[in-house]
Amino acid sequence: MSVRANQVSSGENLVMLSDPRSPAAEAYRTLRTNIQFSSLDKPVRTLLVTSARPNEGKSLAVANLALTFAQMGSTVALVDADLRRPALHFLFGLSNETGLTSFILNAGKASNNGKATGQIPFTLSDIPNLKLLTSGPLPPNSAEVLGSSRMSELIDRLKDEADYVLFDAPPVLALTDAAVLATKVDGTLLVLKAGKTSRDDAREAKEQLQKVRANLLGVVLNEVKQGNAKYRY
Repeated sequence: MSVRANQVSSGENLVMLSDPRSPAAEAYRTLRTNIQFSSLDKPVRTLLVTSARPNEGKSLAVANLALTFAQMGSTVALVDADLRRPALHFLFGLSNETGLTSFILNAGKASNNGKATGQIPFTLSDIPNLKLLTSGPLPPNSAEVLGSSRMSELIDRLKDEADYVLFDAPPVLALTDAAVLATKVDGTLLVLKAGKTSRDDAREAKEQLQKVRANLLGVVLNEVKQGNAKYRY
């Protein structure tokens, strides 16, 4: 079952915090509901958010979506898996000294019978129910990091820590990172920007995800001009 496309305005901030009664905030709540009902037999607990090309609003989309889950009382782990151009620490005004790559590097040192036992280096925030795992120091081989067995162990650990785990991944057409990580999660959302993303790029991004058998739940369409519509959903 697919999630229907949602018209989401990305804006320049986290609307779920700055303007929670706005049409954009309501659109994110609708998106959250769609995700929850997208697969009733197998609930989506781990979700990857990517885009076709850079600068299409994926980081703002996943951050606001994570906030909607946290605001309804669910524990959320928000992970910056964009190991080329991380942005979540900027959005939340937090440090990026340690993060995902720190855990991957240290997992072998703190292993027990081949399983990583070290603590996950979440960056502290004052937002209830939200745990943020920033990217950490950027590696030279991001696709290998995301495709590693230690990354799979981290995902398992995150599922023990939170009700929902959301990943911000690099654009599909720029790198292989998103396709690699998409094979490890329950579902994937593709963010497209109205007036910027071409039909060819959208189609190719979809095909790239389908090639690795990613569970593509649907599309988030942002920067849509509302016009003079009577009802602005």
